[in-house]
Amino acid sequence: MVFRLFLKTPYYFFCIWRCGKKPDITLEEAYACVKKVTKAANRAGRVSIEAHGLENIPEENGFIFFPNHQGMFDVLVFLDSCPAPFSFVIKQEAANVILLKQIIAALDAITIDRSDIKQSLEVINKVAQEVKKGRNFLIFAEGTRSKMGNKLLDFKGGTFKSAMKAKCPIVPCALIDSFKPFDEKSIAPVKVKLIYLKPMYYEEYASMRTNEIAEEVKRRIEAAIAEYSDAD
Repeated sequence: MVFRLFLKTPYYFFCIWRCGKKPDITLEEAYACVKKVTKAANRAGRVSIEAHGLENIPEENGFIFFPNHQGMFDVLVFLDSCPAPFSFVIKQEAANVILLKQIIAALDAITIDRSDIKQSLEVINKVAQEVKKGRNFLIFAEGTRSKMGNKLLDFKGGTFKSAMKAKCPIVPCALIDSFKPFDEKSIAPVKVKLIYLKPMYYEEYASMRTNEIAEEVKRRIEAAIAEYSDAD
């Protein structure tokens, strides 16, 4: 990926950096820029994204994606395939990774320190407030990547508190083979699948506890992984 984009990398890096530095650039403009660079990078890396269920993405902004977490490539899968601009919540340890740091600034993403309970609560409230204003977010409910391929860790109930506070649609998403581009030492072409599942609206989960929501979202994602993995 880096080798094939070697000559264009400085230009792409500058474009994303500029989006994070200029206050007059809208989120929609920044998202379009990051999306363009992501698509170019994925093509150069011989990674194809197969997206299903795009019709399940709510037409009205103000929702949260909740996918399984396989690695640092996960966000790139969404950036490549999702037509709706979104921001994301990312652990503080990854916030200084080169390029990812610039994408965080460009998309006004939010970093979370999982060891700081007070800061974590502030992030929950901030995401809820932003979603109420019409912004879309992506949150990894496992809290960390599974490191088990397409098998999931338990989903953390606390990650759904922002959705509960915002009373917004929850969109479960299933990632398949998203760990391969960065974890496998190969230059062979890779296909990653992303399935956008039908959203859970507030009326459906209002009476549920957050741990129950977590279990249901996990169940739906596991079912989708089993279905679309068998499709090959």
